[in-house]
Amino acid sequence: MPASSARVHTDSSSSHRAIENLIARYAELVDDGDFTGLGFLLDNATFTGSGAPVSGREAIEKMFRDTVIVYADGTPRTQHVTTNVAIEVDEQANTAVSRSYVTVFQALPDLPLQPIAGGRYHDRFERRGGPWRFVERRVRITLVGDVSRHLRPNAEQR
Repeated sequence: MPASSARVHTDSSSSHRAIENLIARYAELVDDGDFTGLGFLLDNATFTGSGAPVSGREAIEKMFRDTVIVYADGTPRTQHVTTNVAIEVDEQANTAVSRSYVTVFQALPDLPLQPIAGGRYHDRFERRGGPWRFVERRVRITLVGDVSRHLRPNAEQR
């Protein structure tokens, strides 16, 4: 194998791992109730959920604070499980896209552990003079259970 082919393969593997880590970090931040961290993670991105697209650190942080219920332990008592992650990297253009499934579980002292939502993430990433970063996260929730203890009233319309 020519050296340049090996280098591209290594770069691609490294890029895939970095992007997987960004996807995992998003889930950790949401489940930790760290909306400030989410704002920084998505600082250069547009987030589209069930409402109008939101862009920039402060707007994204505010959207999560206004939407997600946080409990005394500082978390929404959820676990976002991201699976079926498919990543396509264009090393030459320093861009990437990914698709994945998300299942959200929640448990509270008076609410048994249960799935409350399921759907898909469609993401775009870029690398400009530094590490990979989110450019866009589109969330499409297709299965909805009891989200009454996860989302504030009227949050589904946001």
